[in-house]
Amino acid sequence: METLKKSPVCKGGFRGISEELVVGFFESPLTALTISTTSTVHIMDFLTDSFMSAFVLLWGLDQELLKIIYVSLKVSSVSTLVASLVGIPAGFFIAFGEFRGKRLLITVLNTLLALPTVVVGLFVYAFISRRGIFGPWDLLYTQKAIIIGQVILIIPIVTTFTISAISRIDERYRKTALTLGANALQTAWLIVREARFGIVAAVVAAFGRVIAEVGISMMLGGNAKGFTRTMTTAMALEYDKGEFVLGVALGIVLLAVSFGVNLCFNFIQGKARV
Repeated sequence: METLKKSPVCKGGFRGISEELVVGFFESPLTALTISTTSTVHIMDFLTDSFMSAFVLLWGLDQELLKIIYVSLKVSSVSTLVASLVGIPAGFFIAFGEFRGKRLLITVLNTLLALPTVVVGLFVYAFISRRGIFGPWDLLYTQKAIIIGQVILIIPIVTTFTISAISRIDERYRKTALTLGANALQTAWLIVREARFGIVAAVVAAFGRVIAEVGISMMLGGNAKGFTRTMTTAMALEYDKGEFVLGVALGIVLLAVSFGVNLCFNFIQGKARV
């Protein structure tokens, strides 16, 4: 008992320990808050500097930036055009045709809408690599290879949207045209005109899909500077290098393009419903 009374804990030790605990309790959150605030400030400064430098690149029309944008728009536009030339007629004939397996074919097309870009890239790579069937054509790591992969990716989109647009057209249009003496080609043109907004929406949606994809462009294009480097692959490369200025600039352009595409898509869809 005497030992306990003489111990420093009993002679105000408990009070000292309590004060330290209370001070530590309040100091720890304050220290954490200070560190968190400092980190947030550094992050905001970093983002601000990156965005400012990106806008300088855009305003100065940086040649490397413009080349990347040009390659992206060129490849995506050609892919969308080729896919439209295949997908629109295919969608028309599937919508009006009566054949065995039609429901199964539409189901397969709907499934392919979610086709991963990596799967398409692997599939095309197997055919155009040196050991593939088309290896002697030297297509790998060219813009043509990217276009082939992107066309395969978006043909189901164009076809499915076209089927949907044409299926909404009243059957009486076709019957009336045939009754008035129109031939098959004239009847088809009449129906396409009536479904034009839905078909254009299909094309716009397909372009929006390929302009933002990265898997096919990276696997089949090789991300060669000035030749196969697209906006998405360049952004991935800049991230790996730890240099974010060009990546942020390309991100701004890509967002602007995506916003424009979606704006057009919503406008066309609105027209189609009228």
